[in-house]
Amino acid sequence: MAEQASFTIEGPGGTHAVSLSYERAGAGEPLLLLHGIGHHWQAWEPVLPILALERDVIAVDLPGFGRSPALPDGMAYDLTSVVPVLDAFCRHLGVERPHVAGNSLGGLLALDLGRDKRVRSVTALSPAGFWNEAERRYAFGTLLAMRQGAKALPLPMIERLSRSAAGRAALTSTIYARPGRRSPESVVAETLALRDATGFRQTLEAGRTVRFRDDIPDVPVTIAWGTRDRLLVRRQGIRAKHTLPDARLVRLPGCGHVPMNDDPALVARVILDTSR
Repeated sequence: MAEQASFTIEGPGGTHAVSLSYERAGAGEPLLLLHGIGHHWQAWEPVLPILALERDVIAVDLPGFGRSPALPDGMAYDLTSVVPVLDAFCRHLGVERPHVAGNSLGGLLALDLGRDKRVRSVTALSPAGFWNEAERRYAFGTLLAMRQGAKALPLPMIERLSRSAAGRAALTSTIYARPGRRSPESVVAETLALRDATGFRQTLEAGRTVRFRDDIPDVPVTIAWGTRDRLLVRRQGIRAKHTLPDARLVRLPGCGHVPMNDDPALVARVILDTSR
């Protein structure tokens, strides 16, 4: 069962109480896992058992997603707020400078944690922030359409669609190259997570001007991109490599935007290789 961590952080207007939901498993050096916008920590379930063989894995619901409550009033959902929240969360758990792996929004947050030297290594899977303006508009428009679709579907319809491979593809093929591999229960849960995410609008708004432009020296960094990513096209990985010339750029054959489901063994190996 997921646990809840409650702690305080300094922000606009003083000290704020923040709570984050998380799952923790395994033993070894700590590894923090960060999901993408509209998702929840369960995005990592396909790789979590593999990672937990070698790492103390902490998969967290980002603020306003999954079972984590929204941020307190007055706190923005931008990097300057969310990254310190994640750092405070780790310190609350007694974890110093974990390895970190993130997907999409989580990849951007992982890179920012690396830029601040708050982590030991960074694995960013299709990270946000390396788009041009046309690519950003396309990605945001697609995300908004997915959210509206999730809101429009009644729960019985979502459950009915999830029972067939074609239905799971209709619900999730934008982010998975192999949506039929996702279980019906997982598809229902992540569709509801997208529908109910209290931080979705504010996070999307905060991302409109985001571009990641800084190198991250002295921290091992891997950028990995699925060859079948339909949300953030893979040429953005080339831009990421130009921005971070010392980073390892890895191709994930046959994987979509959320590659952990499409090829768990490959994704786990990439994360563990980076953290070693």
